[in-house]
Amino acid sequence: QVQLVESGGGLVQAGGSLRLSCAASGRTFSSGTMGWFRQAPGKERKFVSAITGSGSSTYYADNVKGRFTISRDNAKNTVYLQMNSLNAEDTAVYYCGAARSWPPTAVGSYAYWGQGTQVTVSS
Repeated sequence: QVQLVESGGGLVQAGGSLRLSCAASGRTFSSGTMGWFRQAPGKERKFVSAITGSGSSTYYADNVKGRFTISRDNAKNTVYLQMNSLNAEDTAVYYCGAARSWPPTAVGSYAYWGQGTQVTVSS
């Protein structure tokens, strides 16, 4: 079993920044690909970013490239999502996931999810 707990969400003005954290426990954290997804009201959960176990490879959705940065600290069993230049379209519940298969951009590749953290960007 893997337990994931997200934090760092909140209300921010357009153009602002937030850093999300996802603390993991329950398995060898450093071996697994981790990802961030988001879900707006009435919409499906969508891929945002992912990082491989070693941190050597990262992946981003086109609409966040250049604004978001994913990173991880395996000593702390934590993955981060630094979000800059936020806009209203970034408003959603953000979920952290632990992948069990490939590709890291697919919801179905993830076996475990956190409870989510709300990000609201006011324009």
